Amino acid sequence: MVTVDPADQRRLLEVQALDTRLDQVAHTRETLPEAARAAELQSLVGTLRDDVVLLQTKVSDLDREVTRAENDVQAVRARAERDRARLESGQGSSKDLMGIQHELESLARRQSDLEDVELEVMERREEQAALLAGVEQRLAAARTELETVTAARDARFAELDSQRTALEDDRKAAATGLAEPMMKVYERLRGRLGSGAALLEAGRCEGCRMPISPTEVHALLARPADEMLRCPECERILVRPAKPDA
Repeated sequence: MVTVDPADQRRLLEVQALDTRLDQVAHTRETLPEAARAAELQSLVGTLRDDVVLLQTKVSDLDREVTRAENDVQAVRARAERDRARLESGQGSSKDLMGIQHELESLARRQSDLEDVELEVMERREEQAALLAGVEQRLAAARTELETVTAARDARFAELDSQRTALEDDRKAAATGLAEPMMKVYERLRGRLGSGAALLEAGRCEGCRMPISPTEVHALLARPADEMLRCPECERILVRPAKPDA
């Protein structure tokens, strides 16, 4: 049997109330919407940043393809211009001039094919560039929102940490001097049940909210005032009311 001064038993309810408030502050901090949103945005920013790098690489590769296609077209055009100049000069045998004419026709077909390739590559480049611009815009928006949400999260963290510090100080003061055997039982029960002490009021334990039979209540209240009571249902420490029911 643990015996504790009745006033100290009632002080234990103050400790319990402060521990409950500390648990609430901790839960609020762990489930803060701003923190969850900041984590989502951090993940989104990372994904979009990777997408930007990938699209930048694609656009860069297509830029090189466009350059190669333009050079190929230009090379054919230059060759055709040289052939036309020779053909227009009339120099050479008729066989040579006929060969130049056939080459010009072949170069024209080649140029047309190369220009089609050039156009197709340019269209793909424009498509990827448009996608890149869109992702960059989304990334900028996500970063802006992340900055705002992070600031809000940090402000709430600071507020909750300040509350926790104040509650911890109050809890330390409230628990100072309380009987060690009672506190050991209290901490063990709190770890198992979430709370270790509750008021006995209106015929029930305010911890588990289970009714206690009038006979059991009478027997509990008949015990010495300094005896630490336990709930017959949940085993929490039961604290008598300041003015027990008649």
